[in-house]
Amino acid sequence: MGAIGAVLAGFLAFADKKMKVEEDPMIEALAGALPNSNCGGCGYPGCRMFAEALMKGNAVPTACVAGGNATAVALAQILGVEAGTMKRTIAVVLCKGGNAEAERRATYRGEMTCTAENLTSGDKSCSYGCLGLGECVDACKFDAMAMNENGLPVVFYDKCVGCGACARACPRNIIEMHPEDHKLFVYCRSRDKGAYAKKVCKVACIACGLCVKDCTVPGGIALKDNLAVINHSVAPQNDESVKRCPTKCILYGIEEQVTRSNYMSTHK
Repeated sequence: MGAIGAVLAGFLAFADKKMKVEEDPMIEALAGALPNSNCGGCGYPGCRMFAEALMKGNAVPTACVAGGNATAVALAQILGVEAGTMKRTIAVVLCKGGNAEAERRATYRGEMTCTAENLTSGDKSCSYGCLGLGECVDACKFDAMAMNENGLPVVFYDKCVGCGACARACPRNIIEMHPEDHKLFVYCRSRDKGAYAKKVCKVACIACGLCVKDCTVPGGIALKDNLAVINHSVAPQNDESVKRCPTKCILYGIEEQVTRSNYMSTHK
């Protein structure tokens, strides 16, 4: 048995040396320059795969949202290319229907995840709103989110790196990734008709059309499936279209007001 073990060990040692694949040292350099957060924001499952994609020319340095401009510059220097300009994106939670605003039709007692609760349509009468179990917060690797006392997730503007993990975790797709220069949002995803939408949530869009009328650029805001929809490519980023909203579901410039420091100072 000992002789057989020795032979097999020798065979494995030979195979290891003979079949060893030499890796390009540049991949090691690229991987070392990355934050190794494996957040998936670049479109690859992990930082190592992103480094390999960079080496093959299948990705660009600015795709590492977690590392920001500094990482993009470092990667570009290793590759010997121009870094380019990175445009920051942030996560936006498009629902304000928390415990105080949304009507509840039942009590959910199943597995305490949004994905599981969504299979039962949730305990709120609005079947489009936030489920409130914080699966998006759990998915965030950068301490950039928290659940507030009203049962809604909040995004810390100064901490969000734009990786999109929270958006991917939300089973109702109420979290979207937007460039930081987008400041006008409709904080509702309900497609219910106005009367019912308002009955089950105090801050629902009721498709009254006032924001459409008040938008100074034609096509900037439109009504689609009982919901106001903003075309950010043409809609002016100002507060003109929010002033007459009866439920205050369309708001301007509130994302940047929520930073981790000011949130923690008021939620000790």
